Amino acid sequence: MEITVNDTNFETEVIQSELPVLVDFWAPWCGPCRMVAPAVAALAEKYAGRLKVCKVNVDESPASAGRYDIRGIPTLMVFKGGESVDQVVGVPPPGALESKLEWHLKGE
Repeated sequence: MEITVNDTNFETEVIQSELPVLVDFWAPWCGPCRMVAPAVAALAEKYAGRLKVCKVNVDESPASAGRYDIRGIPTLMVFKGGESVDQVVGVPPPGALESKLEWHLKGE
């Protein structure tokens, strides 16, 4: 399940999360964001209970996007222990994002 996150609940949902978090910084007008959305949704289902998946609309949450210097979307960031540990900007090749997540989750 994907969780919609905004400037108000970013700290609670992402930074304070017990689980690792994949954050999808996106916007509805962004074509590449729509291309990556099904893959992100599939990862949310596959890793349910091991990984939290959050979506941040950069137009509606400029403070969160600014905090992490988001300059291009989609930007997919992995957070562990409240810290950003990895990111992908743009549409990753098939399987690349899942490989990154596997690497970050193997130390659970």
